[in-house]
Amino acid sequence: MAGGGFMKLPGGSVVVALSLPTPPGGGAPPGGRVRVLVHAANRARALTRLRNLGLRAVYLRGNSEPPTPDEITAVLHHPDGLVWRADPGDDTESWHPIAALFPRRSAA
Repeated sequence: MAGGGFMKLPGGSVVVALSLPTPPGGGAPPGGRVRVLVHAANRARALTRLRNLGLRAVYLRGNSEPPTPDEITAVLHHPDGLVWRADPGDDTESWHPIAALFPRRSAA
């Protein structure tokens, strides 16, 4: 079960934050959790963006872990509006683009 939450911005868009298990073979430490931030027009579109990346079982139930102001700033300043970092609460770690979380697929 993913913990997370959302924050509606004054312009009408939302920032969704989810704590997810580390994907296998990804760029994050194995066996841990990652905090993923998504900026989108609404919650449904934010979750759709994650599902399109292969995270099919991602759901947002409740608002127990909404994004902090620092997290909102990080995702709003990223060109893709989709970032992650290891979840243990290490504020010194920088945010990474979502492409760094998933292993590269070789062209066959």
